[in-house]
Formats: sequence, structure tokens, C-alpha cells
Amino acid sequence: MNQSITNEFGERDGRTDFDFLIGNWKIQHWRLKERLKECAEWEEFEGTGKVRSILGGLGNMDELMMDRASGHVQAVTVRLYNPVTCEWSIYWAASSHPGRMDVPMVGKFDGPRGEFYSQEVFEGRHIFSRFIWNVDSSDSCRWEQAFSADGGKTWETNWTMKFTRQG
Repeated sequence: MNQSITNEFGERDGRTDFDFLIGNWKIQHWRLKERLKECAEWEEFEGTGKVRSILGGLGNMDELMMDRASGHVQAVTVRLYNPVTCEWSIYWAASSHPGRMDVPMVGKFDGPRGEFYSQEVFEGRHIFSRFIWNVDSSDSCRWEQAFSADGGKTWETNWTMKFTRQG
């Protein structure tokens, strides 16, 4: 990640923060079977991802394939960088919920760690959601998703992914 670029306000310009993700990935997933229900049972499954740059570097897009016990899932993520706010917006859509694109997660990186937040409706109640990205090396990174039903006081991590670069 390039930490030295600044915008016209002297703030660090994070447009290259997701460049580590460009390429092909093998992904190991761990996902809670039920969310916000004090469930401790996880499903584990594998997948792949292919990430490419878009809009001259102001964004990127991935296509994910996941093989869950409930069936094959295809998903797409679009990440867009706003050079004025120095923040990323992350949009997600999946074949498991056709016709819907989730509310964007918004945030930025501080070194090799990125935090992104949103508010959404989950099973009829308003919650906060959080993504955390950790860049371990040029060939490995981790992602996690957590929900909070109490305004961000406590978080339940409900999905994690371990990315390993392929080819």
C-alpha cells in the first residue's frame, strides 16, 4: 500500500490501498451458521476469487465463487475510491440473494489494516456491520465481517476469509 500520496488537502490518498488484492485467489471461508443468535457452529467451505482494477485505478471489482453445503454461490464486489473523502465504498451482490446489492460499507486503511462500516437491516432489525481487512503479505490477506445489534458496543464476528494468491 502506498502511504506517501496525499490529496489537495494534505490527507493521505488511499487510492492504492486495495492494489494488494488484484489477481487470482484461493479463499478459505468460515461462516457462522446463524447470526446474532449466540450460535457457535461454523460452516467451512472453499472458493476462488478474481480481482481486477477498474476506472483507471479508482476502483476494483472481484468475482467470487463459493461452494457451500447449501450449493454453489457466485458473488461480485465493487470497491470505489472517493479521492475527496479519502474513503472506499464497498458494494456486494450474490446469487444467493438475486436482484439485491447490499448497502455499501465505507471506510479506509491505516497501514495494512482497513476498517469499513455500515448500518443495515438484518432479519427485521437495524444493526451495524463491519468489515476488517488485514494484509499479511503480497500473497496472503484476511477479511472478516462482524455484526453489532447494540450500536457497536459489542461485535459478533460471523464470517472470515483467508486469501492465498494463486498463479
